[in-house]
Amino acid sequence: MGLRSLLAKDWRLDVDTSAPGASAPVWTPVRGLSKFEETTDDNVEDDGDFDDEEGWGADVVTERKWKIEAEGRRKRTDAAVFTPDPGQQFIRKAARKVGFAANIKVRWYRRDGADDAYEGVCTVSEFTKGGEKTDLEPFSFTLLGQNAPVEIENPVAA
Repeated sequence: MGLRSLLAKDWRLDVDTSAPGASAPVWTPVRGLSKFEETTDDNVEDDGDFDDEEGWGADVVTERKWKIEAEGRRKRTDAAVFTPDPGQQFIRKAARKVGFAANIKVRWYRRDGADDAYEGVCTVSEFTKGGEKTDLEPFSFTLLGQNAPVEIENPVAA
């Protein structure tokens, strides 16, 4: 049997919307996503010296940062009354804070049960909304990781 490609649409992002000091997280999905991208930004230093064999050098990653960039569409359930998506709303409000008060907890994982599943603390940067008069209203944001993300058991597989 041949290999089959994974679909990018199978990623899910949840945000912990529990009250500060709560004993357990309240995982709330961020709905309406149409793009999800996790990346790292690595600081690389040259570790080469005069003792290197035959002119070959060496590089060392001295720091790694993670971030998630996401986009989607703002949606509502009723045409007459706007009720925001709770996950989108939580991230939008966190984007208006600065310093350590802006830290939020998120988890991201594949909905197909693959073992790609992580949890981490981050701040929200660059939450944008609006658009042209003919657009479906988009939103986008960047989550900037605080320290290393932790591998978790995929909630779908649990």
